[in-house]
Amino acid sequence: MTLRPFHLAFPVHDLAAARDFYGRILGCAEGRSSDHWIDFDLFGHQIVAHLDPAAKPVAVENAVDGHQVPVPHFGVVLTMADWEDLAARVKGAGVPFGIDPHIRFKGQPGEQATMFFRDPSGNALEFKAFADDAMLFATEMPA
Repeated sequence: MTLRPFHLAFPVHDLAAARDFYGRILGCAEGRSSDHWIDFDLFGHQIVAHLDPAAKPVAVENAVDGHQVPVPHFGVVLTMADWEDLAARVKGAGVPFGIDPHIRFKGQPGEQATMFFRDPSGNALEFKAFADDAMLFATEMPA
């Protein structure tokens, strides 16, 4: 099976703020748009910010490897170089991290670089990378 891009539609309370955040800060190319939605290319995946002036973030968190992870959240598994570049760009833009860039599950199956932050509407995003992509669904460390 060939991996295909996913599509995700999500609410934002301000399209101009979403355009700035996803376009300028995250570097997502903009696709089609209207007065009520904007398509973005998130590392080859189609995400669509839909205007909902009453949009409010969900405040649920679950413990994962010593951190409180926001649920729901979305993001992309990047190469380590792209992950490092994005972490620097987000930090340089002054976006606060909910969970700072770090290595999760160090020395365990699924060891990964991860970071969490929120868009201007409060949607939680996670971006991660693996030194070895075989660890994406690992239940054991490679020999």
